[in-house]
Amino acid sequence: MSPTPPVARKIPVVIEQLGRTRTDDYQWMKDDNWQAVLRDPTLIKADVKEHLMAENAYREAMLASTLPLQAAMFEEMKGRIKEDDSSVPSPDGPWEYYTRFNTGDQHPLFCRRPRGGGAETVLLDCNLLAEGKAYSEVSAAEHSPDHSLFAYAEDAQGSEVHQIHIRDLTTGEVLPDPIESATGNFTFSPDSAWIFWTNRDDNGRPDKIFRRPSRGGEATLVYEEADDGMFIGVGRSSDDAFILITAQNQETSEARYIPGRQPTTGPAILAAREVAVRYDADHWGDRWIIRTNADDAIDFKIVEAATDQPDRAHWRDLIPHTPGRFIEGLALVREFIARQERADANTKIVVRDRAGAEHEIGVDEPAYALSLAGASEFDATTMRYGYNSPSTPTSTYDYDLTTRERTLRKVQEVPSGHDPADYVVERLNAPASDGQSVPITVLRRRTTAIDGSAPLLLYGYGSYGIPMPASFSTGRLSLVDRGWIYAIAHIRGGSDKGWGWFMDGRKLKKKNTFTDFTAAADHLISRDYVRAGNIVAQGGSAGGLLMGAVTNMRPELWAGVIGQVPFVDVINTMSDVSLPLTPPEWPEWGNPIEDVEAYDYIASYSPYDQIAPMDYPAILATGGLSDPRVTYWEPQKWVARLRPATTSGKPVLLKINMEAGHGGASGRFDYLKEVAHDYAFAVWAIEKGWETA
Repeated sequence: MSPTPPVARKIPVVIEQLGRTRTDDYQWMKDDNWQAVLRDPTLIKADVKEHLMAENAYREAMLASTLPLQAAMFEEMKGRIKEDDSSVPSPDGPWEYYTRFNTGDQHPLFCRRPRGGGAETVLLDCNLLAEGKAYSEVSAAEHSPDHSLFAYAEDAQGSEVHQIHIRDLTTGEVLPDPIESATGNFTFSPDSAWIFWTNRDDNGRPDKIFRRPSRGGEATLVYEEADDGMFIGVGRSSDDAFILITAQNQETSEARYIPGRQPTTGPAILAAREVAVRYDADHWGDRWIIRTNADDAIDFKIVEAATDQPDRAHWRDLIPHTPGRFIEGLALVREFIARQERADANTKIVVRDRAGAEHEIGVDEPAYALSLAGASEFDATTMRYGYNSPSTPTSTYDYDLTTRERTLRKVQEVPSGHDPADYVVERLNAPASDGQSVPITVLRRRTTAIDGSAPLLLYGYGSYGIPMPASFSTGRLSLVDRGWIYAIAHIRGGSDKGWGWFMDGRKLKKKNTFTDFTAAADHLISRDYVRAGNIVAQGGSAGGLLMGAVTNMRPELWAGVIGQVPFVDVINTMSDVSLPLTPPEWPEWGNPIEDVEAYDYIASYSPYDQIAPMDYPAILATGGLSDPRVTYWEPQKWVARLRPATTSGKPVLLKINMEAGHGGASGRFDYLKEVAHDYAFAVWAIEKGWETA
C-alpha cells in the first residue's frame, strides 16, 4: 500500500495587480523572515518546517524501492572519479598553483609549489574548513600578486552569503577580522596592498564595492550601485593596469576603472551605460579591448580604444560583427588575443596576433565543447584550453600561440574504465513551429537500438543566454549504460546558436523556449529514438521553469519530470521586489508590476498559475532551504498545487535539502548522491515503480 502524501492546508490570499486578480492558496509557505532564514536555516517557521519534513518523508517512503539502485548508481559515479585527482598547475611568477583531492575527501585542497617542481605548500584544506558544518563551499580563492597572501570566500549555509578570509603565507596564520556579508567576489590590487570586494545586502543583492588594506583595517566605500536591477563585481585587467568594476543585467552593462598603480583613486566610467548595449572591457598593455553588441552587433564584435579615451565615441572595430558567430569571451596575453566563438551549439577558439593575423583551433566532430581557459600571466606565450564531447573525457592542452603546437597536459581519468568507441554522439535538428531549427545533442551506447524501445532523458535550460555545452559527464553514463538515450535540447533562451538565439527566447518571446523543447521531443519521437510517454524531462532553476511549462503544455510526452530548484512561481516572484533576483531579472522576464502586457504574458505560462486538472506525469521537484535564487517555497508551492490537480494517479514528490542552497550539497560525493537519487527517480518513473510501493 502506497504511503499517504501530505495535504497542504489552503489559506487563500487574493492579490490584485494592474487590474488583474489572482488567488494564492499557499502563500503561507513563504517565511516572512526569509532573509534571516537564508543566513540561519534553523529560524524557519515551525509550520513550514513541519510540512517540508512531511514532504521529505513521503518522498523517501515512495522511493524506498529505489535505494538499491541509488546506491549502485552512486558507487558507479564515484568509481568514475579519480579520487586523488589534481588540476594542471598554473604558473605565476616563482610559483605554480593548483587544486587537488585526497582519496576519500569531499573537498579540495588549494596548493602551490615552486615553479618547475619542489615541495608543496597547502594554502587551504577545505576539508578542515568544513569540519562540523553541514554545508561548506569555497566559492572563490585568489593569491595576492606578490604571492604573500591567500584569500578565500566561504559560504557556510548554501545561501551565497560569504565570509572572506585572508591567510598570511609567510606565517601560515589566517588574519583576524574576516570580511562579512560578501558575495564571494573579490580581488587584490596589483600592488597587493589592498583587497576589493562586493558586498551583499540584506535582500541578497550585490550593492556596493569596498576596499580595505589587505592585512586588515578600515573599509572604504569605493562604489555603490543605485539600480537594484544591476549585478556588480570587481576584478583586475589581464595586464594588471587597472582594477575594473562592472555593473550589468541581461541587456545593459557599464564598467568603471581604477589605475592599478593608484588603487585608492575613485573609479572613472569607461563608457556610460545605454539600455540594450552590453560590453565588457579588458586592457591589452597599450589599449582597451572591448567585446560589445553596440551598433546592432547582435552576436557581438570586438573594438579597441586608446587607454586615455575609452568612451564609446572612440571605439574602433577590431573584429567586426558576423551574424550567427557569437563571440562568447576573450583571453589576452601581451602579444595575442584569443576568443571563444559559438555557432550551431558548438565552440571554437580563434587566435589573433597584434599584426591581425588569425588562426583557428577547432574540432571535426558533430557535437563537442572547447573551453578557453587563457593564461595566468600576461607575458605568457601559451594559453590553456580544454576539449571534450559527450563521449570523450576532458583533455587539457597548453597551446603555443607562436608555433601553434599544443601540449597535452592532462586527460580526465575514469578509473572504472571508459572507451569512447562504445558510444555514439549525434547531432539532430528539430523543426520548430516557426521554421527555426533546434539542435539536439544525442548520446547513446553503440549497442542501443534506434527503434523507439529505449527510454530517453531530455535535458534543457534555455535562459539568460547560457548555452548548454555538448560536454562530457561521468554521471550520465549511469543512465546511458543502462540502455537509456541522453539528449540535450539546445533551445532558444540560451546562446547555443548566438545571442539572437537568446533574444528570441526572452520577455514576450519566452514561449519559444518551451515550444522548442517540445519540438525536440516530437522530433526524437518522429525519428524513432523514443516513444511518447517514455521520456523523462529534466531541467534546473530557469530550466525548472521550462519543466513546469512543458508539463502543463504537453503532459502526454513525459513519463516523468525532474524540476531541480524550479523557478515555477514566476508571476509572484517577479512581483516581489524584496527577493534577491527580482529587479535584476525584469530584463529577462518583464516587469509585471508596471507592465500589463508583461503581466498577462507571464501569467499565461507561469507553471504555478497554469496548473489545471489533467493527467500529469510523475514529478520530482527539488530545492534547498538556503537557496537565495529559487527560494524553497517555489517547489513547495508547486507540489502543493499539483498534487490535488493531477488526474493520472502518478506521484508528485518533493525533496528539500534542509542544509543546502541552489547548487545542492557541497561535498563532491554528497553531490553524486543527489544525482543518483534523481536518476533513480527517472528509472522509477519509466518503470512505474509506485505501482508496487
